[in-house]
Amino acid sequence: MAAGNNPMEQFAIRVIHPFNAGGYDVSFTNSSLWMLIALGVIAVFLFVGTARPQLVPGRAQAAVEYVYDFVRGMLDDNVGPEGKRFTPLIFSVFIFVLILNLLGLIPWVGAFTPTSHVAVTLALALIVFLIVCIVGFWKHGLHFLTLFWPKGVHPVLGLFIMPIEVISFLVRPFTLAIRLFANMTAGHVLLNVFGTFVVALGSFGALPYVFGAVPLAVNVALTALELLIAVIQAYVFALLASIYLNDAVNLH
Repeated sequence: MAAGNNPMEQFAIRVIHPFNAGGYDVSFTNSSLWMLIALGVIAVFLFVGTARPQLVPGRAQAAVEYVYDFVRGMLDDNVGPEGKRFTPLIFSVFIFVLILNLLGLIPWVGAFTPTSHVAVTLALALIVFLIVCIVGFWKHGLHFLTLFWPKGVHPVLGLFIMPIEVISFLVRPFTLAIRLFANMTAGHVLLNVFGTFVVALGSFGALPYVFGAVPLAVNVALTALELLIAVIQAYVFALLASIYLNDAVNLH
C-alpha cells in the first residue's frame, strides 16, 4: 500500500515546533495543536452560552445548560447527592473528550484526533484515577482500603478476593484509556479504508459512478456511525469516571 493510502498515516505525530526541556522532548506537535483548538472551541462555547445569562435562555445558553444538567444528572444517578460537587470535573472531562472526538471527523483540513493515541487517553484516565484515590483517602482515610474487602466476606475467601479487587482497581485507568483509544482508532481506519475504495472504484471501468456508489454510501453511513460513536465514547468515559467516584465517595 502506498504511503499516501496508508490508513495509519492519519495517526502520525508530526512536530510543529521542536522544544527540549531538561533533556525531555516536549515539542509542540499536531496533537498538541488540536488539543489547544479543542480548548478554544470549548471556551467559545461556554463564553457564548454564559456571557449574558437570561431567565429565558437562548439557544447557546440552553445548549450549555443542557450539557451541564446532563452531566449533573449522571452524577446524581451514580454517586448520589454528594456527586454534585464533582459536576465541574466530570463536565470538563466529558466536553473535552467529546470535542476532541468530533474535531477529528472534520474533513479536508488535516484534522487530527488526539484521542486516537493511547498516551492522550491514558493521561486523561490517570487524572480521573488519581482524583478518585485522593477523594477516597480524603473522605475515608485508611478505611478507603475496605473497598478491596467486600463486607461480610469470610476471611479465607477474602484472601482470594482482595488481590482480584486490587488488580481490578489498578487496571481501571488502562481499561478506560484503551476503550476510548481503540474505538476512535478503529473508526477512523474504517473511514479511511472505505474512502480509498471510493476513489479507487470510482475511477474503474466505464461506469465509475456505479462502481463508486456502494463504498461511498458505506462511507456516509460509517461517518454517521462515527459521529454517534464519538458522542457515546465521551459519555462512556464520563459515566465510568462517575462510577469510579461513587466507589470513592460511598465505598460501594
